Amino acid sequence: MLVLGDAHADDPARRDALLAAYRETDPDAALQVGDLFHYDLPAPTWFVAGNNEDFDVIDALRRGDATLTDAGRPHLLASTVADVEGLRVGGLSGNFAPTQYGKSRADLAGDRRRHFVRAEVERAASLTDVDVFLAHQPPRGLLRVAGGRDPGVGAVDKLLRAVEPDLLLVGHNHRHAEATIEGVRVVSLAPTWEAYYTLDPGTLELERHDVERDATEP
Repeated sequence: MLVLGDAHADDPARRDALLAAYRETDPDAALQVGDLFHYDLPAPTWFVAGNNEDFDVIDALRRGDATLTDAGRPHLLASTVADVEGLRVGGLSGNFAPTQYGKSRADLAGDRRRHFVRAEVERAASLTDVDVFLAHQPPRGLLRVAGGRDPGVGAVDKLLRAVEPDLLLVGHNHRHAEATIEGVRVVSLAPTWEAYYTLDPGTLELERHDVERDATEP
C-alpha cells in the first residue's frame, strides 16, 4: 500500500513527483493526508482534504456527486471510515480555525471550506474498529516549529483518545516525525517531493523511500 504526504500537485514538478510514486510502487491502494490538489490518480486512493485543495471538487466528493465517477477519482474520508486492503481506515478532512469550529458545514463558504467543524470531529470520534486514521494536522506533542511552537491541535488529540487507532498518519507541516501519543503510533509524513512511504497492511510496518532530488525539479 502506498502512503503519501502533502502533494501540492497543482505545481507541475510536484505533480510529477506524486505520479512517480505511483509508477514506482504500482500499488493496489494508496492513502494520502491532504493538500493533494490533483484528483486523477492511477490507483484507488483514499485521502483527507487539506487546507490547499480545489474545494469545488472536495465539495462534490463530500456529496458523492454522480458526475465524479471517473475511475481515477480518489475517495474522500470526511469523518468516515472505509475498508482498504483489509484495514479499517478513517479520516478527518480539513484544518482547524477557532472562528469557524462552532459553525455548520453549510455556513462555510469560499476558502473557509478548508476547515473542519465541531460536528465533524464528533462524528469522526464515533468511528469504531479503526486501524489507520488520517488527519491533515497533527496532534499536540509530535512536532515543534519556528519559535518552539507546537502546531498540534486539540481536536486531533480528542480523536486519538476516542478512536484509538493503531496508527495515525498526518501531514500539513512537511516534516517527517514519529512519536507515541495517547498510546498510538503517530507519524507526520514528509511531502511527496521528498519521500513516499509503503505500508504493510498485515503488520502496519511503514517504510520511507526518499525521492531523488532531480525527480522533483522542473
